[in-house]
Amino acid sequence: MLAKITLMEFRLFVRDVVGPALIVALPVALLLGFGFMPGGTKASEDLAGQSAAEYIASIDVGIVLVVLGFTILPSVISDYREKGVLRRLGTTPVRPSLLLAAQLLIYSVSALLVVAMVVLLGDMIFGTPVPERLGSFVLAVLLGMGALFGIGLLVAAVAPSGKAGTGIGMALFFPSMLFGGVYIPREKEAAAMRAVGDYTPLGATLKTVRDSWQGLDPHPSQLVALAAYAVVAVAAAVRFFRWESR
Repeated sequence: MLAKITLMEFRLFVRDVVGPALIVALPVALLLGFGFMPGGTKASEDLAGQSAAEYIASIDVGIVLVVLGFTILPSVISDYREKGVLRRLGTTPVRPSLLLAAQLLIYSVSALLVVAMVVLLGDMIFGTPVPERLGSFVLAVLLGMGALFGIGLLVAAVAPSGKAGTGIGMALFFPSMLFGGVYIPREKEAAAMRAVGDYTPLGATLKTVRDSWQGLDPHPSQLVALAAYAVVAVAAAVRFFRWESR
């Protein structure tokens, strides 16, 4: 049953050209833009010893996850609800957990492919080193994916319409980008803002990704925080899932 639902959802996913194109084009454009700018491959003290290319490659990982999790994922399922697709599915043996699992699987595989592409492109074009602690890097990406996608699933589970899902997702997206250290490099943020941002879903993802990329051990408390976000959000999404708007 899960395989059939996943295949059906995958066909719908690739049919929407904008979403897949965005998650590929945006990180690649950022990587090329920062990498080719003057001094883009030289280490900078302002970026904790990373070059602009290496810095933006690690930031790209978080951007891919948060764009998928907070903007695309919520709008898809909530749009199904608005159009009555979920109501019709609700009359079949399909359980909410299966539909959510199919969505999670599709977006997770897509995200992992784009992350791998960013790492390889950075290495081939700009000589950006691959993550030094690869195991920790993979763990950080997976936990960040679970946290951000889990929250996206929770929004999708309850939003009454596609517009509502998009609106709630965007309301989460922009503050996450601010506190997560995307708009302002973490090194330039005020201490209080940095302390808060490091434990937001996106902020913790980016911090653990950057640490592992530079050969440092991610802080256990941030990994635990990401795992907690993922478990609570996914459980809540399954618990409060609605087949139709009320």
